[in-house]
Amino acid sequence: MALFELAAQNLLTPMALFFALGLVAAFIRSDLSVPEAIAKGMALYLMLAIGFKGGVAASENGLTVDLLLVIGAAGLLSASIPILAFWLLRTTTRVSQIDAAAIAAHYGSISIVTFIAGTAALDAAGIAFPGIMVAAAAAMEAPAIAIALFLAHRGQAGTPQTPKAPWREVALNGSIVLLIGAFIIGMVTGQKGYSDIEPFIADPFKGVLCLFLLDMGLVAGRELRQVRKTLTPALLAFGLYMPPIAGVIGGVTGALLGLPDGGIALLAILSGGASYIAVPAAMRLALPQAKPALYLTLSLAITFPFNLTIGIPFYIALAGWLS
Repeated sequence: MALFELAAQNLLTPMALFFALGLVAAFIRSDLSVPEAIAKGMALYLMLAIGFKGGVAASENGLTVDLLLVIGAAGLLSASIPILAFWLLRTTTRVSQIDAAAIAAHYGSISIVTFIAGTAALDAAGIAFPGIMVAAAAAMEAPAIAIALFLAHRGQAGTPQTPKAPWREVALNGSIVLLIGAFIIGMVTGQKGYSDIEPFIADPFKGVLCLFLLDMGLVAGRELRQVRKTLTPALLAFGLYMPPIAGVIGGVTGALLGLPDGGIALLAILSGGASYIAVPAAMRLALPQAKPALYLTLSLAITFPFNLTIGIPFYIALAGWLS
C-alpha cells in the first residue's frame, strides 16, 4: 500500500479523528474534559488488552531465540537512540546539557499509546504482527533513562551530588508491570484464556482507544497552547524530524532480525515514539533541574500528534520497502 494511501486511511480513522477533536476542543477553550479516574482506567484497559493479546500470540511458539533476540535488539535501540538525540539537540539547539539529556531519554523510550495505535492501524490494514513485539516494548524503557543520566552528568566533575536513578520506580512503573504481567498471563493461558475473555478485550478495544485519544488530544492541545513561547523553531523541528530518523533505525534493525512486515513496522513505531508517561516521572526524580515544559511539550504535543497522523503510515510503508 502506498505511503499517501496509508496516511489518508490513517487520518480518516475514528482514532485519529477523535484525537483531532480533542485538539480542536483544547484550542477553542471548550470545557470538554475526561475525568482523570476514567482516563487512568482506560489506560489500564488498553495496556491489559494489548499485553494479553501479545502473550497469547507468543504462546504459540513459547520462549524462543527469536524472542530473546528481539528483546536484546530493543534494549540496544533504547540505549543508542538517546545518544543520537542528545548529539542532535546539542548541535542544533541551545538547550543545556541537562535538558538535552532529559529530552533524549524520552526519545529513546517508547510511547505505549502510539504502539497501541500502531497495532490498530496494522489490524485495519490486514497486516499481521508477532506477539513478541509487546516484550520489545517493555524492554525499551530503562536503557534510555540510564544512558540519559550518564549524558546529563558526563564531564561535570565536581558538581553537587544528584539524586540516584529511580530504578525501582522505572522497573515497577504501573504501565510496565501491567504490560509484562498481562503478556505473561496471555502466554500461560494461551488461546483458551483468550476465548474466555474475548468479549472484554476484543470488541470494546477500538471504542476505548477512541475515547482515550480524545483525552490525549485535549491534553496535547492544552500543552501547545501554554508553551508556544518556550518552543523555539529548532526544538520544534527536532520534535518532527527525530521520530522518522529513529523509526528508520528501528525498521532497519527489524529487517536485519528477519521480522515480518508487521514486526518491522512495530519496531519502527516503538523506536520513533517518545515517552510521556514513564520517563517524565523518572526525570522529575533523577533530573529535577531539567525543564518539564520542554520535554513534555516535545514528546506529547509535537511528536505524539506527528506519529499518530503521519508517522504510523510512514513506518508501515517503510516495513514494506524493507521486507
